[in-house]
Amino acid sequence: MRRVLITGCSSGIGLDAARHLQAQGWQVVATCRSPRDVAARQAEGMECLPLDLASEDSVAACAEAALVGGPVDALVNNAAFALPGAVEDMPRGALRAIFEVNLLGTPDLTTRLIPHFRDRGAGRIVNISSVLGLVGIPWRGPYVATKFALEGLTDVLRLEMHDTGIHVTLIEPGPITSRIRENAIPHFERWVNWQASPRADEYRNSLLKRLYEPSGKDRFELPPRAVSDRILTALTARNPAPRYYVTAPTRISGVARRVLPTRALDWFARRN
Repeated sequence: MRRVLITGCSSGIGLDAARHLQAQGWQVVATCRSPRDVAARQAEGMECLPLDLASEDSVAACAEAALVGGPVDALVNNAAFALPGAVEDMPRGALRAIFEVNLLGTPDLTTRLIPHFRDRGAGRIVNISSVLGLVGIPWRGPYVATKFALEGLTDVLRLEMHDTGIHVTLIEPGPITSRIRENAIPHFERWVNWQASPRADEYRNSLLKRLYEPSGKDRFELPPRAVSDRILTALTARNPAPRYYVTAPTRISGVARRVLPTRALDWFARRN
């Protein structure tokens, strides 16, 4: 039975991927930050480990525990959070907090598993990026920055691993049903003093409504299973693609950033 470690399994993409891969016969090692969510995954019959990507000690303990439990064939780096707001309103601490989780913790965990994959002569590393790793849009600067960085880091890792038997793949979702908006609210409230911003009226008329008064599903929104199917392909294909796009906006954005001049791409991003 193949064994996969998946981060961020409390809800959304990570939870669905864990359930889907378990149903496909994989031995899933899920991770969650909250002890309550760890217990919930264990109640579903999964091995589940606590993991806080912002803590080096937690990352080290998670990697060690996963390897003590048996051989690991694959790693799916999914855990991340969003921090909406204007770039000019982001204090240094806010950027540090989101980079610790969305970027720095991922290669930390990954490099702790790579020696194990090297010893086995094979391994799969799947990093979950975003349409916002392809193009930036207003109000999403910190999240966009982490995903742009993850894209670059993954590309370089893929090049460096080409002769090792370790395959490295990016999954690039677009709008997917999840709790990312709800989960972003505490981070927004902690870090963004929007009332003191020169954009306070824009917050009231735009971001706050989208954050606190959701209008329903995006017209292109897909369920998490659309991502889980791509993850399964990346883990089982004999020669997985470097990238898998999920949802129409991601495919459009992937083309747009290659063919549109910067001003046209800016216009496209402002409208979307």
